[in-house]
Amino acid sequence: MTDTTEEPVRRPRVEKQRNGVLTFLRDLVIIFLAALLVSFLVKTFLIRSFYIPSASMENTLQINDRVIVNELVPDVVSLKRGDVVVFKDPGGWLTGSGVPSVTPDTQPAKAIDWLLTQVGLGTGDSDDHLIKRVIGLPGDEVSCCNDLGQMSVNGVPIKEPYLKLPPGAPASATDFSVTVPKGTIWVMGDNRNDSKDSRYNGDTPSKGFVPLSDVTGRAFVISWPSSRWTWLDDHPEVFAGVEERDE
Repeated sequence: MTDTTEEPVRRPRVEKQRNGVLTFLRDLVIIFLAALLVSFLVKTFLIRSFYIPSASMENTLQINDRVIVNELVPDVVSLKRGDVVVFKDPGGWLTGSGVPSVTPDTQPAKAIDWLLTQVGLGTGDSDDHLIKRVIGLPGDEVSCCNDLGQMSVNGVPIKEPYLKLPPGAPASATDFSVTVPKGTIWVMGDNRNDSKDSRYNGDTPSKGFVPLSDVTGRAFVISWPSSRWTWLDDHPEVFAGVEERDE
């Protein structure tokens, strides 16, 4: 008799399609993880985003602005007077400052912000950081105010066009005279009468100075909102006549 038993039908095309989908998903996961790693490295060594929660840097920066920070400063690129810098709280600066938290208040928002923070685009790091303008570098003598209400750096009076002050007001409502110690900087807010900066942190562990090791980087652009997009000026003309001092 003739054997009429039929062989099971094979479906190589279906198996091939299934393998193709699995390969695609695997490659997608690898690409995502690689992108996350690259973004993490960029955040760690190159740039990060920070949120502005207070009015201390008006009118240069407004509440709710977001800035991009160059993390090569100061380890690779040196700081300059006039730079706008982001730094970690040296200890006690944020205590009682009244600066609101920028932490999202819902779980989905927290998850999204955490992910964005890992790649340098979120604001999860903003709660323990501050942003001010560098006025004195290590070794500088910074004082205020002279008879014209100006601040002086190494004995040279400076005119500060970025200040938010009432007409005729001095550059600082509090007189002071300091020599910036080695390895630190003296920082002040552009909104001089509404900034808890170096002048008002003399009773903290850092004595009002910011250790260079606490500097995260230099803010160089306002990234958001789009209507506020602009490069941040370090105003080199303000400090052009100031002599350098040894640390």
